[in-house]
Amino acid sequence: MITGLAHSGVCVPDCDAAVAFYRDVLGLRVLSPPYVMDGAAIRDDMGQLVADPRMKAAIVGFDDDGDRVLEVIEYLGTRAGRQRAAAALTDAGLSHVGLICDDIEATRAELERKGVRFLVDGVADVARVRTTWFVDPWGVVFILVEKSRPQRPYFAQWAQRG
Repeated sequence: MITGLAHSGVCVPDCDAAVAFYRDVLGLRVLSPPYVMDGAAIRDDMGQLVADPRMKAAIVGFDDDGDRVLEVIEYLGTRAGRQRAAAALTDAGLSHVGLICDDIEATRAELERKGVRFLVDGVADVARVRTTWFVDPWGVVFILVEKSRPQRPYFAQWAQRG
């Protein structure tokens, strides 16, 4: 039985550069620094999915957030394609990663000062959350979410209970 959400994987052409961006620009914590995975175990795990599954990988996230982390992956023996650059937000498949913040205007301003490219002008108010969208240097789309009721999960902001 499935009991929870583990992680989301982000494929990048340079693991070290991506970890630096997620740490220095977005403020995520490096929970497991970049390391190379090679050998029989990774071939057993992914050899039927990727011709050469050797990788450099790292885990970034937030303290006390459990398994809800980003796994940053650079495949060492495979050249990355540019298919994602042509993808639309409405295409089937993973579309974005949501990040919670406590002050959306201040967070957006800080990220803009650090050179982050936003996909929308300003901040929207929808379903008792405030949102704005940006993209990382590798084309991964993120949504920043400020909750009106911080004690509730983001998806339960509109609920009448509690």
